[in-house]
Amino acid sequence: MQPETHMNLAGFWAAGDFVSHAVAVLLVVLSIGSWTVILAKGWRVWNLRRATTPALAAFWQARSVPNAIAELEAGNARAFALLARRAEQAANHYQRHHGSGSLAASLSGAEFITQALRSGLTQTSARLENGLTLLASVGSTAPFIGLFGTVWGIYHALAMIGATGQASLDKVAGPVGEALIMTAAGLFVAIPAVLAYNALTRAVRVIEADLDAFAHDLHAFFTTGKPLSGGEPHTGTSHAAPVNAAGRPLAEAA
Repeated sequence: MQPETHMNLAGFWAAGDFVSHAVAVLLVVLSIGSWTVILAKGWRVWNLRRATTPALAAFWQARSVPNAIAELEAGNARAFALLARRAEQAANHYQRHHGSGSLAASLSGAEFITQALRSGLTQTSARLENGLTLLASVGSTAPFIGLFGTVWGIYHALAMIGATGQASLDKVAGPVGEALIMTAAGLFVAIPAVLAYNALTRAVRVIEADLDAFAHDLHAFFTTGKPLSGGEPHTGTSHAAPVNAAGRPLAEAA
């Protein structure tokens, strides 16, 4: 009669001790966390990349800056809306307080807007990259966690075999095979995390490049009244400079 080995997950869990159970639970938690980041971040990045082109087109066709920013927010391009709002606030602030004897008076309008855009880019990049560190950590540590579980399981199995004095193949194959499940589990957790990290990092870099180009256009727009990208907003039948919410030309902020 062929011996029964019970090489399955239920048998592994029943034969495991506290350490093997802790490793298994840790791998499950890491898998849940990484897949949560993959799905949430992937959906956000995909929506942002899909919305970028039409939202920017609507931005440059808007009749005023507040309406243009509203177009970005309505088009799910909030990362670009943050930059535009920062630039508008910097231009209006400089226009109100320039020449008041403060430290800001020593800066030109272009420099003031540049600082605001740089701050907005840093904040937006930090938000876009949020969660990628978790994927990198899971991808690099999960195989070693699984390997540790395998080593511990083999040690536990050999200790039981030594205690019982039964070292036949049918007695060794079951416990050792079940211990190797931990290595497979570690790879199962790590591989999707690594692939998602690479794909999301690439997508985030593309978005950051678009944000950087948009920031250059915004800088030209708020300092000269004319965007570099060629699609200037509608301001009526004339080609007057765009105005802020108060109706004052933004180009004067420089």
